[in-house]
Amino acid sequence: MTLSLARRVLQVEADAILALSERLDDRFDQAVALVHDCGGRVVVTGMGKSGIVCRKIAATLNSTGTPSLYLNPAEAVHGDLGMVVSGDVVLAISNSGKTRELLQLVEPIKRLGAPLIAFLGDTASPLAEVADVVLDVSVAEEACPLQLAPTASTTVSLALGDALAMAVLERKGFTEDDFRELHPRGQLGFKLLRVADVMHSGDEVPRVRAETLMRDVIYEMSRKGLGITSVVDGEGKLLGVISDGDLRRQLEKDDRLVDKLASQCMTGTPVTVDPQEAATAALSLMEQKKITVILVPDENGKLIGALHLHDLWRMGQYF
Repeated sequence: MTLSLARRVLQVEADAILALSERLDDRFDQAVALVHDCGGRVVVTGMGKSGIVCRKIAATLNSTGTPSLYLNPAEAVHGDLGMVVSGDVVLAISNSGKTRELLQLVEPIKRLGAPLIAFLGDTASPLAEVADVVLDVSVAEEACPLQLAPTASTTVSLALGDALAMAVLERKGFTEDDFRELHPRGQLGFKLLRVADVMHSGDEVPRVRAETLMRDVIYEMSRKGLGITSVVDGEGKLLGVISDGDLRRQLEKDDRLVDKLASQCMTGTPVTVDPQEAATAALSLMEQKKITVILVPDENGKLIGALHLHDLWRMGQYF
């Protein structure tokens, strides 16, 4: 019985979203244009469960580059209407279109010249008559067995808000780099980090020339503390790598290793990664190759950085 009810709820809500998709028309494009061209903020307002949906839509718009805020309509008429200024766009959500607190906002919103977009379950309601753009979020039925709790109706409004935000994002040309700027922390921030953001660079990168004696190679490895050193030519181009493991294996075979040259002991095909690659991709590559450090050359093969596995682990914990 429980599973049957759960499946019915999901099916009703899925059907409601599909029905909404089929009736979208040029009014949606008008709403996208208003939000895209907005010189201020998108003020999202609604009461009750619609208000909760409004908060999520405002958060999604903010995270995708459209400044937004939630306005509680009941508080608005007691002073919070000062949050709305000329240049803003107002997005109101109401299943009935008769919410008294929203209707009380219409006159001051119009006086400010703020365009009004309305997500309405009743497109013949009083709010529909005064809105600049009306988007139909009506549903055939709620998923609630009692047909009382807002379920399918709130899901449809939330989905339409996502669709609006994504359409505006695309029209703005909002990129992954833009998204990264707005999500500097958390797991999203970690996923969007580039190798260049976290790699060791400059004098932190262990490097020796091909003709460097191994006794000096060992010193460089110990001084930099990454467990490897790169081998570069006179122009700084990457030639190879020498790791702690390489040293141990070669010392077992040759007790005069310290008198050899770096070029005689290096691995000539080091694993590398592009500086603009995702840090998570670099982490995956290191785990796959079972290495702790990956070298970072530029497009001309010149060594510019080194990335240590432990740095990424620590960074992931910090985020």
